[in-house]
Amino acid sequence: MATQPSTSTTDTSGGWLPPRWFIKLAWKTHKALYRWSGGRFGLRAPKPDTYGLAQLTTIGRKSGLERSIMFGYFEEGDDLVTMAMNGWGSPEPAWWLNLQANPDAKVVTVDGPRTVVGRAAEGEERDRLWDRWRHYDKDLDGWASRRPTETAVVILSPAPS
Repeated sequence: MATQPSTSTTDTSGGWLPPRWFIKLAWKTHKALYRWSGGRFGLRAPKPDTYGLAQLTTIGRKSGLERSIMFGYFEEGDDLVTMAMNGWGSPEPAWWLNLQANPDAKVVTVDGPRTVVGRAAEGEERDRLWDRWRHYDKDLDGWASRRPTETAVVILSPAPS
């Protein structure tokens, strides 16, 4: 089974990353642009060589309030697949911790809103989806080596009716 390398967060094999404050500012700007435009800007469908962009809303594990983020994804049948990467920083992203506590969530794509159930891919499925993500990001393993733990490959499946 192929696994993600696990090295220190000071490993630079993934290339240069902007400072953490800049990454957070970029996320907030993307989310604000999406909100300000009434959803006209900020989403995109995945294309053969580009991942899509969508909005994910989870329920805060501590607050119980809705928490929304913008995320990259590709489609695997009816499922959306993403990485719990937090800008390749070492902490787990809050949305992923929220999704683990309550897997029911909402996603908005260019095709409209949908309710989903999130889970982590495991074993062969994770390896296959990780390899597929390499198509969109040639430096995936280098970026992932910055994290002290394995990066979760997250599957967002349509919620049962």
